[in-house]
Amino acid sequence: MTFETITTPHDSASPTRAAISPRERTTLLAAVLIISICAITYELIVGTLSSYLLGNSVTQFSFTIGFFLFAMGLGALISRRIVGGELRWFIIVELLTGLFGGLSASFLYAVFATNSGEYYYYLAMIAITLSLGICIGLEIPLLMRIVADRSELSKALSDVFSIDYLGALIASLAFPLLLLPTLGVVRTAFLMGVFNILVAMICLQLFRSRLSPRWTRRLWWASGAVMLIMVGGTVLSADFLRFFEQRLYEDFIIYRHQTTYQRIIMTRNNSDLRLYLDGNLQFSSRDEYRYHEMLVHPVMSAARSHETVLILGGGDGLVVREVLKYDDVQQIILVDLDPAMTDLARENLILRDMNQDALDDPRVTVINADAYRYLEESDDLYPVVIIDLPDPNNEGLSKLYSREFYTLLRQHIPPDGAFVTQATSPYFVRQAFWMIANTIQDANFHILPLHTYVPSFGEWGFVIGTPVREAQVEMPENLELRYLTSGVLQAALTFDPDIAYVETAINTLDNPALPRAYEIGYRLWD
Repeated sequence: MTFETITTPHDSASPTRAAISPRERTTLLAAVLIISICAITYELIVGTLSSYLLGNSVTQFSFTIGFFLFAMGLGALISRRIVGGELRWFIIVELLTGLFGGLSASFLYAVFATNSGEYYYYLAMIAITLSLGICIGLEIPLLMRIVADRSELSKALSDVFSIDYLGALIASLAFPLLLLPTLGVVRTAFLMGVFNILVAMICLQLFRSRLSPRWTRRLWWASGAVMLIMVGGTVLSADFLRFFEQRLYEDFIIYRHQTTYQRIIMTRNNSDLRLYLDGNLQFSSRDEYRYHEMLVHPVMSAARSHETVLILGGGDGLVVREVLKYDDVQQIILVDLDPAMTDLARENLILRDMNQDALDDPRVTVINADAYRYLEESDDLYPVVIIDLPDPNNEGLSKLYSREFYTLLRQHIPPDGAFVTQATSPYFVRQAFWMIANTIQDANFHILPLHTYVPSFGEWGFVIGTPVREAQVEMPENLELRYLTSGVLQAALTFDPDIAYVETAINTLDNPALPRAYEIGYRLWD
């Protein structure tokens, strides 16, 4: 197959054709692969960062994909107005793509950390998405005009687009499995910027005889300057992230780690340790005992047997600590998706002190797996199931609060067993709380809602579910508890008028209404 390239003497407007060599053809096709990987990675970076900072991943990825595709269409239209000098413009576009893409994550992080509210962030996100999308939309049309004459256009299109789609696949696999957990979004963005600039430099070197000396010098200077920014950003990205991430938290960050599944942050202020997952508070050491005692001990009293306890979530080990207070517990199975979280609970001295080395108890088995899939693959019955998962602020977590999930869970609970789930705040997100309760009831459970006040969270809710009889809860005997008393437990069963029952939709896999109700509730308070 023979390609031809449009050239212009000293970048004039009247083109001449010159056949490209096999080496040039291979280089250009490799460039297609690289720019495709970079383009998809930039899209994933913006969507992932927006989901991390704002929640509701479906909304953020929908906005990101929509604006990217729209901007790419604009870029394709703009390419029609470029007549002559396609090679020069392609190199310029690569430099701009590398600059905008490389700075995208740090720019968005800085905007979010230095401005209150989502309005400014969305403006910045739209601006960077449109800028990137227009540049990406310009790349392929310009490249096609460089590598193909009219007689070979159909073959060139098939070659270019097949490699373009291959690059999209590589980026889609590499980003969640390799780039995000090892580099994070900020450093990944700068690294992709380096690749874009390398494409520009390679093309500049390979086709230097087809550009005027004046433009060659200008483009080399521009390439060097942008590459310096990208390399500097890659090297200093960790310092940059620490600076702006610290502005998002009131207390000093003592631990941060990006895993395949989430970003783990721990902060400390004197004696107060706080754990955040994807920016959402999971506990404060000052009052976590209130939350965990209400989560664990009422459901333990509602079940006839404590022989085996299944815990879904709770990778910090604090639920396990409470369950181990019962002498008749013979086995605890902790299922938590993220091994980094359970490893942290085993290795971090502060967490180990808080959970009293609970995960090292011989009765505890830790399984790093998805809770839904674990139940699908398990045939066992569990007299007690305790669900301590993050709030359902996205569709991925919503499935673990769905009717289908609770229906699956019912198959693993004996007639005299019970389960409990944390259920967000009945005060701040009243609709979401009662939607969880109504969804559990729709899965043929008897429900017993409870609530208590946790200072770091506010009013917080829980729902106990039993398969064949209404739950009866009482204070456990001979346990040393810091908060839960008979009076506190009785008060937990009474809901004031402003948090009392409301009718809601049922949360299902097909219609995940819960994240939307959750988002609306917290937006009203924000």
